[in-house]
This record gives sequence, structure tokens and C-alpha cells, in this order.
Amino acid sequence: MKRFGYGTIALCLIASAPAYAQSQTINDLKGKIFDARMMQQVFVNGLKFCNVLDGTNFYFQPRDRVLNLEDYHRSLINLAKQQVFNPENRRPWNEQDAAARWEQVKQQAAKDNANCALVASLPDLEKQLDELEKKTEATEKKN
Repeated sequence: MKRFGYGTIALCLIASAPAYAQSQTINDLKGKIFDARMMQQVFVNGLKFCNVLDGTNFYFQPRDRVLNLEDYHRSLINLAKQQVFNPENRRPWNEQDAAARWEQVKQQAAKDNANCALVASLPDLEKQLDELEKKTEATEKKN
């Protein structure tokens, strides 16, 4: 009797695996859609610059403008060479401060690029979700 019970359980698990996979895919798509919609709201001012936020520029929110990474890097080097006062650290800029800020803005450029890509993918994600939900609904009606 135990063999029959385990076999039945295994059969049920195997039969429900595709439904679980579709359900997981639907949930993943819903999560991506949620993230994209949130990014639309959070990054609203930066979205108008997405055509140039390609990883070589970054969005500078305090001034609502885009800055070129290479130009910004040269500026940081000059600030350190000239030992201009750094209000963030309350002392003159040095090479370590410039290197740390350079790493931050490179990461910001990559993040801005990813944010734009995520928001741009929203219509496609919604279309995929709609198709998958229809497919799942049709499969459930058959069973």
C-alpha cells in the first residue's frame, strides 16, 4: 500500500510541476513589472535622459542634468591636484577622495543605464505576463 501511496504522490508532483513552473514564471514577471513601475516613479526626472545614459554618462540629480564620466574624472583629478576644499569630507580633496568618488559615479552610470533598460522593458514584460496568464488560464480550463 505504501508503494501505491508514494507513486500517487510522485505522479501528482510530476503533474503539478508545469503548473508550478508557470506560476513561478508569472510571479517573477510580476516582480519585474513592479520594479519597473517603481523605477518609473523614483527615477522620473532621470528618465528623460535615457537616450544618453548608456554607461558613459550619469544622471546628476541635484542639478537635474547628465554628466560625462570622463569629463567628471578629469575634474576630480584636478580637484585633488589643486587641493580644493571638499565640503563632504571637510578637508581638501586628495587622491583617495577622488578615487572613491570616481568609483561611485561609475557605479551610478551603470545603475542609471540599468534603470533605463528596466523601464524600457516594461511594455514587453507586461505583454509576456498577459500571454503567459492567458496560456495558464487556457491550460486550467482544459483540466
